[in-house]
Amino acid sequence: MAHGDGSTPVAPQFRKLSDDQLTRIRGASLEILERTGIRLHLPEAVEVLRKAGAQVLDDGWVRIPPRLVEWAVSVAPKSISWANRNGAPVMALEGRNVYYGPGSDCPNVIDVRRGERRPGRLEDIAEAARVMDALPNIDFLMSFCIASDRPQEIADRYQMQALLTNTVKPILFVAVDFDGCVDAVEMAEIVAGGEDALRRNPLAACYINVTGPLQHNAESLRKLLYMTKKGLPTTYNPVVLRGTNGPVTLAGATALAYAGELAGLVIGQLNREGAPMILAGGTNDLLDMRTTQDVYAAPENRVLCVELAHHDDLPVFGLGGCSDSQALDEQAMTEISLSLLTETMAGSHLIHDVGYLAGGMTNSIESIVMADEVINWVRRFMEGVEVSPETLALDVIDEYGPRDDFLSSPHTRAHFREDWYPKLISRDRWESWSAAGSATFRDRARETALKLLDTHQPEPLPSDVTRALQGVIDRAAEKHVRGNP
Repeated sequence: MAHGDGSTPVAPQFRKLSDDQLTRIRGASLEILERTGIRLHLPEAVEVLRKAGAQVLDDGWVRIPPRLVEWAVSVAPKSISWANRNGAPVMALEGRNVYYGPGSDCPNVIDVRRGERRPGRLEDIAEAARVMDALPNIDFLMSFCIASDRPQEIADRYQMQALLTNTVKPILFVAVDFDGCVDAVEMAEIVAGGEDALRRNPLAACYINVTGPLQHNAESLRKLLYMTKKGLPTTYNPVVLRGTNGPVTLAGATALAYAGELAGLVIGQLNREGAPMILAGGTNDLLDMRTTQDVYAAPENRVLCVELAHHDDLPVFGLGGCSDSQALDEQAMTEISLSLLTETMAGSHLIHDVGYLAGGMTNSIESIVMADEVINWVRRFMEGVEVSPETLALDVIDEYGPRDDFLSSPHTRAHFREDWYPKLISRDRWESWSAAGSATFRDRARETALKLLDTHQPEPLPSDVTRALQGVIDRAAEKHVRGNP
């Protein structure tokens, strides 16, 4: 927002890597693709690269020359628009825009009513979607948990149905296999009003997990080719777990991770030039050598691949708002808050895994509600500071300063509502807080979640759309029964 005197508020930004470091890491990524190459476990993907002039070796190993990478970066969209269920664009993945959403497919949940940890069920996904549909700072949805009460081979279809039914917000879906990806897209097309309508205003995108940066499994590649041919947004996420499938050092792991991402970008753009692709900025994970656990909230995990994506001016996926704590405790909120702040300041376009606990093994509606408040705080912090004659208030200071009485100033009455006032964070005095029951932040989050479950109903789908979605489920279930007598 510009002002009459030419001042423009500037949001805070964070850089961990210098321009020289970014150039060196990116150059290392290109050298990995050209020198070491990648192994593609899908002949169709190998053929896409062969036709473009890449060197194909034995057993699916392919060496990708830098010219193909630079071409792919140049033709890939620098901005991706994402719509809600009604077709209205609500997210623009570009510049320093940041959006927030939960993670997907946790095996366990913390029951919002009983507080116990248990396996996730389809009902949990529907309830979490209803709550997040109402939360003002959750912008997109993922599937919250695994529906353990449905056949696991087709559980993703039930999960997609639960999301489409219980929110109007954009959806990032995960598919168990290639057929699940096709069914999820069909379901999104049903809701959007057809294939062309979904392509014009995509309400859903696919999150593709890849075996690793040098080993690209067949299922992931099939999904990538399908989504890009459709012209639909997708992430392509070859995770590096430092010290296991990549170097333990940050620079080497980041170079390897980015090499895997760029390989997916090349394949996707060769398959359909201009296909909307989101680089996976949360690919540099830590293996805790003391516990052998995959760590989500470590400070080393943050922002490096995000900065590389910004260097290439490409949309990027981020990871934040999560914790490695087994409980929704002080550690959880510390890690949730710090990771949200750092990823936001780095400009991660899509920050996912908001609310994750236990290193991605447990999800919690309460933690997502608490994180929603933290996101609201972070968003307020990220707003620039207006410096103008009105805000410098020199005349006000001259008149009211000597009296030490700015409370009586019309200037105060005109501007005090511009400050941030929380909804869940308490600023009460001890007397009023204790008299009201001494509720903690978590207590207030749980109360809010239960109230939303009682009162919030998302916009319903038309009955014919509901029947069509159920038809996709029934077809998948019938196929599953035939294949598993």
